[in-house]
Amino acid sequence: MRPVDPEDRGEGRGPVRYGPSALPDEGLPVLPELSAALTAAAGRTRRAPAGAVLGADPALRDAACGYWRRRGLPSSPGRVAAAPGAPMLLLAVAAALGGDVLVPRPCAAWWLPSARLLGRPAFTVPTPAECGGVPDPYALLETVRRVRAEGGDPRLLMVSVADDPTGTVAPPEVLHETVEAAAGEGLHLLSDETWRDTVHAPHETVVVSPAEMLPERVTVVTDLAGAYLPAGWPAAIARFPAGAAGGVLHARVLDVLTALDARIADPVAAAAVRALDEPDPVTARVAAAVRLHARLARAVHAVVTGAGALARPPRAGRHLYADLGPFRAALATRGVSDAQELEDFLGARLGVPVPGGHRFGDDLGALRVRLSTADLLGGTDQERAEALRCPQPLELPPVRRALISLRSVFGDLRDDAQRWEPPR
Repeated sequence: MRPVDPEDRGEGRGPVRYGPSALPDEGLPVLPELSAALTAAAGRTRRAPAGAVLGADPALRDAACGYWRRRGLPSSPGRVAAAPGAPMLLLAVAAALGGDVLVPRPCAAWWLPSARLLGRPAFTVPTPAECGGVPDPYALLETVRRVRAEGGDPRLLMVSVADDPTGTVAPPEVLHETVEAAAGEGLHLLSDETWRDTVHAPHETVVVSPAEMLPERVTVVTDLAGAYLPAGWPAAIARFPAGAAGGVLHARVLDVLTALDARIADPVAAAAVRALDEPDPVTARVAAAVRLHARLARAVHAVVTGAGALARPPRAGRHLYADLGPFRAALATRGVSDAQELEDFLGARLGVPVPGGHRFGDDLGALRVRLSTADLLGGTDQERAEALRCPQPLELPPVRRALISLRSVFGDLRDDAQRWEPPR
């Protein structure tokens, strides 16, 4: 079975060609309480003493444990690591485990580059119809069988219950089937839970961590840029399983992080502690941002599907994943035949980045893109802050202009597609 090859088009680029891509931006001003925490720690200039273990800051470990305990995942400070961003943690986990990597297709843009950087084969597995973020269990079993039959050694499966790029949430029953299949094959799971706190309807959507189903074989990773910190303040945390195997993995990961000098800057760590403690201003801000982006995502989804493109309804995050396959004939007349050309075309028409599906491990020939809701909020902090406060954000001038532009582009594609339809 052939692993994902980023150089299929033969353009002479390196093996980490398609990423990592930044997480979809929140597009909102920094919360004053977090700025204050960072500023208060800005005078810290001392590095940790020689031989100190990275990921072992007591305040950050304790805050991370409290965060997970409030989500039903009891945690020990001795099984926590931290790094400047989730990609660094994935790199360390993949290096510590060895073997081949399995990911759902599509997946977060930063997953595959870590495997490629290590020279590890990475294999994508189709997702079920209901959601992204987890592989179809039967496809997973078949992929593992074929990889092993060809001499491969699959060891790590990446999953995301609240998913980037699709914006979906995996139903517990679907997740359970996938976790059972992975357990039966002896795979270790890395659960990316960066977006679990951005679920649009938290009282209606059940979010279950794989670590609740298979606690001895699941490592949980959360990048705080998902819901808490600006993307420019990189900080992520990892929770390792209890038991002897989890302890060995944790120790190996800390060795890798120490070798890479992968430390979170002290001011950013202070802001991370404040965010993970979840005081009232932080939880109120997260809830307000989620409500805003949920409304924007519903509006974007209505434009996309109303024009005839395909997209699952977004349930989490600040993004959705659109399939423009129904417009293939119309796009071909504009010189667009794959995801890279579609990314260039839509980026030029909309004036914002629109990453193609190939950046998320999807087929280059598929006409899919990720659309970000933050791009609707306007270009100034004042406009974006107003969107957060406004009871009717869709009526604000920057949001209305962005939606009109989106509607115009997709409307043109719909009209062109209708002209190319064969007569009935």
